[in-house]
Amino acid sequence: MKERKHGPRVAQAKLWQNPWLVVGLLFIVGALNYLDRTMIATMRTSLVDSIPMTDAQFGLLTSVFLWVYGLLSPFAGFMADRFSRSKVIIGSLFVWSLVTWLTSMATTYNQLLVARALMGVSEACYIPAALALILDYHKGSTQSLATGLHMSGVMVGQSLGFVGGWLAESHSWNHAFHIFGLVGMVYAVILVFILKDAPKDPVEGGIQPSKPEVKSNGEEVKLGGAMRDLFSRKSFLYLLIFWGILGVIGWMIMAWLPTYYKEQFNLSQSMAGFYATAYLYPASIVGLLFGGFISDRWSRTNRFARILVPMIGLGIAAPAVFVGSYTTVLAIAVISFLTYGLTRMFVDTNMMPILSLSVDKRYRATGYGILNMFSTIIGGLGIYVAGAFRDSQVNLSIIYRLAALSIILCILILWLVKKEAAKRQKV
Repeated sequence: MKERKHGPRVAQAKLWQNPWLVVGLLFIVGALNYLDRTMIATMRTSLVDSIPMTDAQFGLLTSVFLWVYGLLSPFAGFMADRFSRSKVIIGSLFVWSLVTWLTSMATTYNQLLVARALMGVSEACYIPAALALILDYHKGSTQSLATGLHMSGVMVGQSLGFVGGWLAESHSWNHAFHIFGLVGMVYAVILVFILKDAPKDPVEGGIQPSKPEVKSNGEEVKLGGAMRDLFSRKSFLYLLIFWGILGVIGWMIMAWLPTYYKEQFNLSQSMAGFYATAYLYPASIVGLLFGGFISDRWSRTNRFARILVPMIGLGIAAPAVFVGSYTTVLAIAVISFLTYGLTRMFVDTNMMPILSLSVDKRYRATGYGILNMFSTIIGGLGIYVAGAFRDSQVNLSIIYRLAALSIILCILILWLVKKEAAKRQKV
């Protein structure tokens, strides 16, 4: 009788612990988290009309967000490893929502600047914890697709940034921040009841890995121990270099692509912006899902599939960028950079699974936080370096060809990661 009494409660717990439901819940959180990144850029005119600022001050709103976001990512990742991943995610969403709502109340530039810095704090806590939680639930041959599906939510959030500009034109610049702040708070309260950490035993519907990723000695997670363990591994150092170089390439290509289209093909500003964004986001989402799908399928017969698929993707992306920088035909350039956006995402959908092959599972979130910090800070330099080259009269076509060569270097670094993974498998 007691078992019957507790049966519905157990069934309910299993429902909330479904691995794909967790991905769906985090899909929405990811979309909300990344919405504000592009939203503020789409409402620039309305914002400046309401709160006067120079172009440099407007740029600083994004810069201060990225600096805080990048610098706090390792510590935020450690909190997700040390404490409850689900609680860190929910806390991050609630703080994000509160700061978003408070942003709508800003009346001076300094208030707006502080709000953007606080936004960096809240968002830094999200990605490492979310990706680690997904891998906690997806223990076998669904890791890459689950990661890709979640990252597509991030892409959806970024692509919906135009909503901010639309609401700013029809109402006021702070209208979007007010609405999405309240929406986020309500969703955070809902997640308190349904988003939980993965149970110690595999949940129903989960798949056990054929071998443990990395053996853990069961010691308590401490920041110093995490740092020593991570930086003692060659594979993690390779990934740090890899993710940093790829960050430089990604930021450089995306930031200057509208300018490249405008100058190379004599397009208007609006049309150049359209070609630079309208095709890339949908292609990137397809790349995340397709790359995740083929990685998971291949991983059933090849344990290094999640490293090999990104290598193949980058092997396609490199010549695509080179052709796009060389052609004088607009259609070929659009197709080339669309191909780059598609195959480049094979990396993002596999990055956390690759990391899990390289580090102790206790330090996944901390490791990703360090990678995130390095990629954000170094990647931001890519935008500056490209601008410095342009000031020196270096054409963007040449800069993009250098980016294509750098992608080949990334393939070689991934091969070193695979080599280290193979050594551990033998041991």
